[in-house]
Amino acid sequence: MNSLLTLIVLTLFAACSPAAAAQSDVARQVDITSGSVALRAELFKPDGDGPFPTVIALHGCGGLGGRSEPVQARYRDWAEQLVKDGSAVLLPDSFGSRGLGPQCRINERRLSARRERVSDILAARQWLVQQSWTRHDRISLIGWGNGASALLWAVRPQLSPRGAEPDFRSAIAFYPDCTLSAGLGWSARVPTLLLIGAKDDVTPSPACRQMIDGARGRSALTRIVVYPGAYHDFDRPNLPLQVNAPSADGASPERGHLGSDPEARADAQKLVTKWLAQ
Repeated sequence: MNSLLTLIVLTLFAACSPAAAAQSDVARQVDITSGSVALRAELFKPDGDGPFPTVIALHGCGGLGGRSEPVQARYRDWAEQLVKDGSAVLLPDSFGSRGLGPQCRINERRLSARRERVSDILAARQWLVQQSWTRHDRISLIGWGNGASALLWAVRPQLSPRGAEPDFRSAIAFYPDCTLSAGLGWSARVPTLLLIGAKDDVTPSPACRQMIDGARGRSALTRIVVYPGAYHDFDRPNLPLQVNAPSADGASPERGHLGSDPEARADAQKLVTKWLAQ
């Protein structure tokens, strides 16, 4: 009985400890107006009134949710880590809000990373600056694949916000398609970190390195980290290396390899924390 009582007391103590009270892993849906679209988003937020640094997280071409969950495990995993670090996380559902499914294997996508998705980013930011719990000077961006490509458009100097509101604090792009941006002389107005695998054959790294190298001297701080041996989706937890085939899941890219890389994933987690904190 004494052992059982001790276990109960320790459990209650842990639940009431500051570390446990500092975070919430329960998402809630919020509605945001993005042009003529009622943009749905999932919000993860630390407990308390804030104000909190906030990250707008942008899903890839497979969409935000899975077959039976509003937020895929990969994005939930990142959101929970960021909340643990003290940030709120807002995940706009650009596809589901427009009645669209995965866009990975569609030749002519009905939604553009440089137009509609950038509009969603700006709408999400406008909604956040209206929230009392948001630190308006510490709103950052993080994106994966197609969402990372949208992020690259959103931080270009041409889209600098007008008015007195602070700009985005920083941006982090996981394996975007850099081909078009590299050819257009991309640069960033906010510090931007790009993370990609050397063996990524979905969105190959050479174009991203060319894009980052070309921005030096006429851009805000930019950095690219290319992980040797890592493939596309290297930061996803527990994803065995696999090659995409015509019969593969429509939420996956139509070509190339996907797979976790525990070492690269662990390093990326540390880099993301440091980049958002600066």
